[in-house]
Amino acid sequence: VFMDYLRELEGKRLHDPFDKKMERSIMVAGPVIVGAGPSGLATAACLKEKGVSSLILERADCIASMWQHKTYDRLRLHLPKQFCQLPRMPFPENYPTYPNKQQFLEYLEAYANRFGLEPVFNKTVVNAEYDHHYKFWRVKTVGIKQDETEYVCQWLIVATGENAEEVVPRLQGMDDFDGIVIHSSSYRSGEMFRDKSVLVVGCGNSGMEVCLDLCNYNARPSLVVRDTVHILPREIIGRSTFGLSTCLLKWFPVRLVDLFLLVISWFVLGDTSRFGLRRPKLGPLQFKHLSGKTPVLDVGTIAKIQSGDIKVFPGIERLTQHGVKFTDGRVENFDAIILATGYKSNVPSWLKESDMFSEKDGFPRKAFPNGWKGANGLYAVGFSRRGLLGVSMDARKIAEDVQFHCLLSCSTPTLMTLKPNTT
Repeated sequence: VFMDYLRELEGKRLHDPFDKKMERSIMVAGPVIVGAGPSGLATAACLKEKGVSSLILERADCIASMWQHKTYDRLRLHLPKQFCQLPRMPFPENYPTYPNKQQFLEYLEAYANRFGLEPVFNKTVVNAEYDHHYKFWRVKTVGIKQDETEYVCQWLIVATGENAEEVVPRLQGMDDFDGIVIHSSSYRSGEMFRDKSVLVVGCGNSGMEVCLDLCNYNARPSLVVRDTVHILPREIIGRSTFGLSTCLLKWFPVRLVDLFLLVISWFVLGDTSRFGLRRPKLGPLQFKHLSGKTPVLDVGTIAKIQSGDIKVFPGIERLTQHGVKFTDGRVENFDAIILATGYKSNVPSWLKESDMFSEKDGFPRKAFPNGWKGANGLYAVGFSRRGLLGVSMDARKIAEDVQFHCLLSCSTPTLMTLKPNTT
């Protein structure tokens, strides 16, 4: 079938010898995985354990580019390492409970080396479409020199994840503001903001930790909290809050576990609404299930808010030349604004398919745990809103399913390259 496609492609070139749009086509007998972050690496490793080779395409020049290039220096895993390890390889025993950024990157490098994973870097997927006539996926990429390549495969695994592109809101008056405005993906540490007044927009884990980091560099941070938010202590009576809640859910309904978490949080953190941090009406686990918003795990920011080192403001009405006017009428001057406004999926921009993935938010239409598999050999990993634990679950399911289809077709998944004659 693929040879028929190559003959058709070559015929088009002969008809128009000046058409250099497609430099080459490569057939991949195993799955093509888009993304070399933890999701792509985990899936490739699970496939390899099943005897299935795969090809990972990555737009950046390294694995885990999000972690390498778009995270702040003080970042640590928010959950204990046992909930964040990838399949078939635990973290080293000498790692702390919450590995830091560099340790996690070293772990991912060791993971790739252990399973012999060699992604093809600097390949940005610009289009992926299922060819119903030939019954395979056509994945088109552009390299750093604008060279175009088409990969042809039977299975396509989307591993670009929930955080592929920054969300940068357009604030009224942004062009009038004389200070610095950056997304949190460009923030590394508070060193460049020492002794400055900084407004952090967004109260998720990143926004909270950026504020705390700014305090450590004698900056004067303020935090915009527009919506309700659940904040939980990272640990309860010496145990991970996440681990404890996971254990309790085995024995009690979600409603009771939520009540337990709220009572404990009140004792540990106090009434956060006094500081402008209002909680949703639903409990933290129920709220996450319905909205996808993960509770913030406090690592010291609340104490800084309580002491007045971090001010809390409501929504922004507009930016001024020297600061911000807030929705409650207050006006404050700031030297810089950091947008901790999160990330979004970029799947709709390149995947020409709308049955499995929503065109609105780029997530699978089916909720966890059923969002990992679509039609025509399409899969998704890393979109469960359950962090690295969800990644591992998806990766294992995908590997088992692809192996099953390989056995049905009695095929031996290998990789081969076919270059049509362009002369």
